Amino acid sequence: MRFARSLLAVTPLLLLAAAAPAGAAVPHTVQPGETLWSIAAANNLTTRTVAAFNGLPETANVVLGSTVNVPTTVEGAAALQANGVQLAGVAPQAPATPAATTGGGGAPPPAGSYVVRAGDTLSGLAANAGVSTSQMAAANGLDPSAPLLTGTVLKLPSGSPAPARAAEPLPSQRVVPAAAPAATPTRLGAADIQSVASQHGVSPSLAAAIAWQESGFNNGMVSSANARGVMQVMPGTWDYVENNLAGRRLDAGSATDNVHAGVLYLQHLLEQTGGDEATAIAGYYQGLGSVQSRGMFDDTQQYVANVQALRSRFGG
Repeated sequence: MRFARSLLAVTPLLLLAAAAPAGAAVPHTVQPGETLWSIAAANNLTTRTVAAFNGLPETANVVLGSTVNVPTTVEGAAALQANGVQLAGVAPQAPATPAATTGGGGAPPPAGSYVVRAGDTLSGLAANAGVSTSQMAAANGLDPSAPLLTGTVLKLPSGSPAPARAAEPLPSQRVVPAAAPAATPTRLGAADIQSVASQHGVSPSLAAAIAWQESGFNNGMVSSANARGVMQVMPGTWDYVENNLAGRRLDAGSATDNVHAGVLYLQHLLEQTGGDEATAIAGYYQGLGSVQSRGMFDDTQQYVANVQALRSRFGG
């Protein structure tokens, strides 16, 4: 449940490059309207993975006609680890040499995603964002009384001003708060997501499209905004769903329960919007309160369009 990321023009993902084969990276020529994010999503990868493999920042912009190398899962994981990102269930490896590419590439990271710099405090970041320290802690699965470690990956509220140190170089290490849900090395199929959606009266194609857009059905993913698993559930959202919507304890390490959490939250958004799917999708991405008070950000509109375009892959 990240609240905002930024893309460029709408390009249905069905028209993008086919998934990379298991053998080696595949060069992809950037087409009109494509972004690093859309290329990554079409190949069941994260923007961060493709950026790392190509030696690019996530905030770069791909250039029409340039080449972006699409890695295999193994190659992408090695590139991420070389950049200091620890993947669930994968032992650290020696640094790997990223593949070369022409042009810059990639959508900006999720708005509100932030990596803690030396000297930051949770109370200071919360004050800058206009929320309480306890709210910031709860959203990210942090102990508000514990020290805030440099390199901690945080989600800040949608639309909040950038922290004072946001322009400083990123720390070399990343620290993902030890909170539920846990990212585990499990992949589900579309049928698994659709089955859970059917149980909760949510459109199977809608749930599958969101799951694919968010993670490519990969429960091992942790985003640059601290969202986890197949449905990219934030710790605060996990707690809310478990305590108010699920009616039971959810297994923090279960990919299936990650889907249950995401689908239950989506069902809640659909109820809150009177069944307006576009607004519910936007709320899943940007946060419903933000959508209702600020309207859909441009990148939220792109997200909604991408999810709707993906639905045809999963039955309509």
